Amino acid sequence: MSIPENSAPGGLVHQAPLSLNQDFLCMYDRGDEEGPFGPRYHIVHGWRVRGEVDVEALQGALDDVVARHEALRTTIMRTPDDRHQAICAPGSPRLTLRDLSTVPPGDRDAAAEGLLIEAEAATFPSTELPLLRAVLARFDDRDAVLLLVSHHTATDGWSMRLIIRDLAHRYAVRCGHDLPALPEPRQYREFAEWQRALVGDPAVMDAPRRFWSENLRGARVFTVGTDRPRSAAAEPTTAVHRFLIGADVIGPALKLGRATRSSPFMVLFAAFAVLAERVGGSPDVVVPTFTPGRGGELFQYTVGSFFNFMPIRVDLTGCRTFREAVVATRNVCVDAYSHDVPQILAHAPELMMPAIEDDRAVCVFQVFPFPFLLDRERVGDLEYTEIRRRLVSQPLGSDVPDGALWTLNLDPCGDVIGCVAYKSGLFDEATVAGLVAAYQEVLAELVAAPDAVREPVEAAA
Repeated sequence: MSIPENSAPGGLVHQAPLSLNQDFLCMYDRGDEEGPFGPRYHIVHGWRVRGEVDVEALQGALDDVVARHEALRTTIMRTPDDRHQAICAPGSPRLTLRDLSTVPPGDRDAAAEGLLIEAEAATFPSTELPLLRAVLARFDDRDAVLLLVSHHTATDGWSMRLIIRDLAHRYAVRCGHDLPALPEPRQYREFAEWQRALVGDPAVMDAPRRFWSENLRGARVFTVGTDRPRSAAAEPTTAVHRFLIGADVIGPALKLGRATRSSPFMVLFAAFAVLAERVGGSPDVVVPTFTPGRGGELFQYTVGSFFNFMPIRVDLTGCRTFREAVVATRNVCVDAYSHDVPQILAHAPELMMPAIEDDRAVCVFQVFPFPFLLDRERVGDLEYTEIRRRLVSQPLGSDVPDGALWTLNLDPCGDVIGCVAYKSGLFDEATVAGLVAAYQEVLAELVAAPDAVREPVEAAA
């Protein structure tokens, strides 16, 4: 693979080793047309913007963001004998303008969500630098939608909110506002170098290696049956099923979390483990999640693709009540997160064996608060509000590598906005919707009576 000349106006700046996250993506490399380097492995976020937008200043601010964050101008070179990051000189991201002046005021929220769905169904080749695009769609002179689209090899959800923070700042400065300078960010190549030094240090890695080898001994990941075998699946596209869990359920869940000193993730994960126990017929449950993988605070303000794949194993055998299940989940999560390192699967080579079966697939489960949330926040002359209450399902969205990815976002309003991104060649939407409904029922049942005695599930022979 060569660096596209038209995408790197200043050419190659320097090279850097791949992060282990980028190495992980290379394991699923299916070329530039599909998979993690394909044109639908992207991430889309949107904001309502109040105030008159200067298009020239916005384009300049986008240019500033690309200059500031190297990950947005980096190509992952994937030749078998020489894989590395090729970091290029800054380029100018594409800014597309849309006129939505004919949309009635009462339909603007729906139109904004439609723009996000349209952007997620579009393509963004990973070979086109910079790996950031923007759309400004204006309802009138003081009401607009700003979309940011980035290839997922360059960013994650955390990064997209860093980008909008920096973009809002640079836009305000270009419009003449005197704001404190942004602190210089650590670059993603620094993370790659730090991460490789970390895993190469036995003093750091010996304890986590021992922990995961012991913790996952004899474990098998939880899978669900697919509607079609993987070998017969059609085009490997990803659909998205969206749902809401109301504050009437989330409120008691958070109260239980406070009573047991458990995070919202631990309570919601414990309910998913109970669902997995009922579906799989075994109280020994292993469900993967993703951790931020940012090295604590070291790379909190770095744009890049960060994650650690972490299998959480919960044994519900002795848990007579849901409260006890939450406590058990809390204990295993505390242990797991204290040993959060890359490449955990290397220490449990048999864990994923059920996932390679032709008619089974893995569910990854993650829960996030909205980090760096802009909610009617004024920066300079503009007010920004993230479009987060998305409840319209879609047949084509941003790719997930395989199976199904459950994401629950804790909204400051007190409820949860959820989605399941799934391979539509494997699953029908009705199957995914049924699993979601079952989870909602289980969660509501458990948090309403956390001390009720549970029906035991015997481990399969």
